[in-house]
Order: sequence, then C-alpha cells, then structure tokens
Amino acid sequence: SDLLGCGNMGGAMLDRWLAAGLPSERVRVVNRSGAEVRPGIATSTDLPTDPPEVFVVAVKPQQLAVAADALAAMDEPPEVLVSILAGVDLATLKAQLPAASHVRALPNLPVAIGQGVTLLHGDAAARPVADALAAPLGLAEWIDDERQFDAATALAGSGPGFLFRYIDALAAAGAAIGLPADQAARLALATVTGLAAQAALAGVPPGELARRVASKGGSTQAGYDVLDADDALVDLLTRMLAAAERRNAEMGAEAKATA
Repeated sequence: SDLLGCGNMGGAMLDRWLAAGLPSERVRVVNRSGAEVRPGIATSTDLPTDPPEVFVVAVKPQQLAVAADALAAMDEPPEVLVSILAGVDLATLKAQLPAASHVRALPNLPVAIGQGVTLLHGDAAARPVADALAAPLGLAEWIDDERQFDAATALAGSGPGFLFRYIDALAAAGAAIGLPADQAARLALATVTGLAAQAALAGVPPGELARRVASKGGSTQAGYDVLDADDALVDLLTRMLAAAERRNAEMGAEAKATA
C-alpha cells in the first residue's frame, strides 16, 4: 500500500493500521519532505513506478492536482484508490486520479484511538478493502447517496470540533455561575466522557436517557426548559451543521476548479 501525504489524519490512520497488525514493510509513504514519518516505514518524495494494490490519498483537497501528477508517473493505476480529500466527489476522483476502483473516505479525529467514525462512498469492488481499512478505526458508515456526503461530513467530520467547543463552553458556564475555573473544566470533561460511554452501552436512544435523567419540576428539567424554548438547541445545531455542510461543498468546488 502507498500513502500519499501524511498529515495529522493520515498519520493517525497509519498508526491505527500498524497497531492492528499491518506489517510496516507493506507500507510506503510519499510526502514532499521525504522525512521519515514512522520508524520502519519506507518514505520518499516521489511515488514508485510500480503500482500499489491500495493507494491512499491523504493530502488537502487543494492539492488534488499534485496527487494527479504523482499518479501519472505510475506504470499503471492502482487497484484501489482511497481518498480522504474533503469535498472532492467520486466523479472528480475518477477523472483526475486513475484507478481500477475508487472510494471516498472521511475519518474523524477519534480514529487515532480506534473510536472514530469513517464515512465511505464508492465502487462496490472496493468495499472489501475499504471495510478492512476502516475496521480498526472505529465505526464505518457507507453513504449510498453521495449528495448526503457533505452533510454526513458536517456531522461526523466536524463533530469532534463542535463537541470540544461544547465541553469548553460547559466548563465556562460552570465558572460563570461561581465554580473555580479549573474545577469546572474537570467536571465538564468527566461528565461528557462518562455519559458518552454510557450512551454507547445503554441500548436506548440518548433522548430516552435524557428523559429518565430529569424529574418533573426538578433542576435538570429547568435546564431543559431553556434548551427547548423555541427549539433553541436544535435550531443552533442545525445552523451549525448547515454552515459546515456548505463549506464542504465549497471546498470541493475549489478543488475541482484548480485540478
């Protein structure tokens, strides 16, 4: 397998694959600096002419043309091309990056610890390889309608950043009502960590868990009354995801324009 580019996300994916048993001698990394990205991993500035079975493109979408130039140097195209170029659709990948089969993949940040989400869309022939690559990373979700890929990316791809902001805001709110800031930060982080694990194991929707937590006339319900007024929470999150979805589409258009 070859990995073109190895930024933060590409490096996180590579670490998980190696931890899951992928032999380091079966991996080649190509980046502009040529600097060794991991001990024991062959690294170069140019792609070898012999095609890999799996070629993972892990560069920024604005570097689509760079990836296309690199692939053009190969004697023949790879069997499977996996792209994590945000916003770049399957048709553009097939036009610019030749391969026997193609898959769009969008991993999110927790793949670094094997608890992430990887969104997938692409050719049926590539599904077994894509599933095998995604399995060590956490949950894999196939998006059958590519028109929904930007929306799914807004939720799962940008979601980690939004949740980090929520944890930070929860801590700031705790400090605003009088708690020491460092204590509020610890309480916010531990609360979110524990409840995420509980929600994953509960077997019922989070909304049902929320209902069970609150008692009529209690303090939790008082907080819900603020969140639920005029659908304030859902409206805020919908506008947030819609903004991220629009930007995903814009980045895809920008990448195609520069290809």
